[in-house]
Amino acid sequence: MNKPEANSDNLTVLRRSQHNISRKSISESALKVLYRLSKSGYRACLVGGGVRDLLLGIQPKDFDVATDATPEQVRELFKNSRIIGRRFRLVHIRFGRDIIEVATFRSQASDSSKTELNEQGRILRDNTFGDIEDDALRRDFTVNALYYDIHDYSLLDYVGGLEDFENRQLKLIGDAATRYQEDPVRMLRAVRFAAKLGFEIETSAAAAIHENGHLLAVVPPARMFDEVIKLFHSGHAAKGYQYLRQYNLLKYLVPALDEWLQHEPSEMMLDFIDQALVNTDSRVNTGQPVSPGFIFAVLLWPVVHQQANQIQSDRQKMIPALVQAGEVVIKRQVRHISIPRRFSQMARDIWSTQPRFLRTQGKQPQRMLGYTVFRAAYDFMCIQSLVGLVSTNLAQWWTEFQQQQAPIEPTEARRKQRPRRRRRNAD
Repeated sequence: MNKPEANSDNLTVLRRSQHNISRKSISESALKVLYRLSKSGYRACLVGGGVRDLLLGIQPKDFDVATDATPEQVRELFKNSRIIGRRFRLVHIRFGRDIIEVATFRSQASDSSKTELNEQGRILRDNTFGDIEDDALRRDFTVNALYYDIHDYSLLDYVGGLEDFENRQLKLIGDAATRYQEDPVRMLRAVRFAAKLGFEIETSAAAAIHENGHLLAVVPPARMFDEVIKLFHSGHAAKGYQYLRQYNLLKYLVPALDEWLQHEPSEMMLDFIDQALVNTDSRVNTGQPVSPGFIFAVLLWPVVHQQANQIQSDRQKMIPALVQAGEVVIKRQVRHISIPRRFSQMARDIWSTQPRFLRTQGKQPQRMLGYTVFRAAYDFMCIQSLVGLVSTNLAQWWTEFQQQQAPIEPTEARRKQRPRRRRRNAD
């Protein structure tokens, strides 16, 4: 980037020739929204992670738009839109499967009747609208408060984000402790951005995480699920997990795992978690599907495995012990992160399936292939074999067994039964 222009009101401007953002990298849907707002007389800018990623040369997954049009005015312009949210009123504009989120510039004013804070300073509602500079000051990190103005394709910086971008630094706008109190999830966002971008969390922002981590305990479990999945499905889960441990946040997300980590944990189990997260990152970065159920199966496996071993006896087989331990561990976990039933059940099935891989005789292997969770459970077992928790020979046996199975022909799989002939009653 070339040297920016600056003026007296703290605004730094990069003209089109001074930055690398091209409209060719912006989705057609986002451009439609930006141009229609602009042609209708409203200010329209790309903002947030999309701008930051474009500057880094990363193709954004989402594009967010900020404007001086109210949600009702945006709704009037786009019939394919709807207003959502109570805490923050936004407009979602749908183009097929593509959704563009549009937010009205928000004000700094905390004494407005449309802004509501609880006793701890957490934002419960924030729908006081303002101008673009106010909006920039309301955002979390300086590198997320850069605006791409569709009017003249310039880049606007009101908070020193360009300098922090050049220094590869994550810096909060305003007092760090206050910003975390307003929204404790910002601590998880700091971890996620640091892992994804390779940026350092600025000293005061990092120190405030250690001091305010306990605030995550009051975040609704459903919102925690969304944020945790964003972190572990970012393609940088292994690094994010390291940051969670470094900043002592794991105890508010997966307390059972955090407690296990405090008592001389097994090196092989530690390696298992690291290897599983590396594999997850590889799948995300190569466009392969990943499931939240698999992530929770990995993070809670050390605890479930330990508890199952403790309750197993001559009269209690390993599979029932794993089922029992899994129920107890999941029941505790959902009090902190609201895991949808389909994902918690997947985790339990992965755990209880592990002993079945030892059964390589008779018809059992063929039956295993029909399990809905087989592929995930097999991958889980293979990762264990990489760190010594399971025999590599066993993993190799199952790999070769699958390769030897003839694919089922579609016609065979869809064979129709002959309709039964109606029997005539004898006269």
